[in-house]
Amino acid sequence: MDVLDVLARVAAVLVAFLLLPLLVGQLEHKVMAHMQGRVGPMHAGGFHGWAQLVADGVKFAQKEDTVPEGADRRVFQLAPALALIPYLIVLVAIPLGPGGAVGQVVDAGIFFVLAVLGVGILGSLMGGWASANKYSLLGALRTAAQLMAYELPLLLAAASVAMAAGTLSLTGILAAFEWWWIPWQLIGAFVFFTAGLAELQRPPFDAPIAPEEIIFGAYTEYSGLRFAFFLLAEYAGIVVVSALTAVLFLGGWHGPFSDTLGWLWMLLKTAALSFVVIWARVAWPRLRADQIQSFAWTVLVPLALAQLALTGVITVVIS
Repeated sequence: MDVLDVLARVAAVLVAFLLLPLLVGQLEHKVMAHMQGRVGPMHAGGFHGWAQLVADGVKFAQKEDTVPEGADRRVFQLAPALALIPYLIVLVAIPLGPGGAVGQVVDAGIFFVLAVLGVGILGSLMGGWASANKYSLLGALRTAAQLMAYELPLLLAAASVAMAAGTLSLTGILAAFEWWWIPWQLIGAFVFFTAGLAELQRPPFDAPIAPEEIIFGAYTEYSGLRFAFFLLAEYAGIVVVSALTAVLFLGGWHGPFSDTLGWLWMLLKTAALSFVVIWARVAWPRLRADQIQSFAWTVLVPLALAQLALTGVITVVIS
């Protein structure tokens, strides 16, 4: 790669990182407004409430930035950035289209993206520990326990696709993808997507930030732009999990006229899965912390192992 090519790829990744999470945030406002009959988000700015996201940004910018008296100030201030940056790094390895439309091809792409996503949890842990608040600490510990439970089924489901494709590279998986994979990888897709929701602490897996129990978990003491960074990290996580699910289980950029419209198919699949994430928030009640742990170990892990065994059998039969 020459310098101009590298700069172009970096700029494209930054634009995607800055734009797509905001679009998902706007989509969440509108989808929830329609599903729940919310009036406010449909009128801000006039036509279809187009200015709601702008209003939220102004609100966060105007709020006072406070740090608790007993907090570890440096760790407290660093936590939002540590929660956000891993999603930027992951976007570098996600293919947008054929012909090298990716920030950087990583040979062990699956391991790379899952390892980097695991780092993001440190932001919540640091924020909860440094806040000098028992509710924040409790939320952070719930977050860590949830990550430990759902990392295993997430990895097993991704390993099933890698086994079918014979490579750990995300671009290699898309190059080897066949449409008939979708039916027999459907269980793995469900496991991967659900585990991703749990790691993002999205409903119904939002016990670590349950306001009725622990105020707002690890983020209780945050305000202003630092709190907005945590929200932006959540929306960026929705984009990343949806994009990874599309790449691993739905063919990514594959579709009609994929040579020219591959990028569009990838964006449409990511948007559709992001819609499902928002729909789940509206449709399902919050699970208790013990139910979340039980669901991971007694449902998702056995399903992921079954998918892995099925993939092994089919791979052997085909070969």
